[in-house]
Amino acid sequence: YAPMFRLLIQWLLSTVALLLVSKIVPGFYVYGVMPGMIAALVIGLLNATLGLLLKIITFPFAILTFGVFLLVINAMMILLASKLVSGFQVEGFAAAFWGAAVLTLLSFVIRGFMKEE
Repeated sequence: YAPMFRLLIQWLLSTVALLLVSKIVPGFYVYGVMPGMIAALVIGLLNATLGLLLKIITFPFAILTFGVFLLVINAMMILLASKLVSGFQVEGFAAAFWGAAVLTLLSFVIRGFMKEE
């Protein structure tokens, strides 16, 4: 795959993952495909910038909690994205935490499909 094509496919699969999470996790809402696409993009950008910085700073704490604290950081990025994107709503930290957990599991599946052979 060409790098841009892979990025586009990953973005679309992340959108599908967000839509699935909205069907599974109470308090996690995506009101349509376009808000889902924008939310997936914003979450990806937040995780690549602010989320990465927070994960580096809190790395020792992440080790002590066996990685659970990484879900806390992901949940915070999801909550922030829900404040920035209309049509994407997360009601509270619990919904964001469980949404982050389900998104993490789905991202493992997405990465499995995206591996080059």
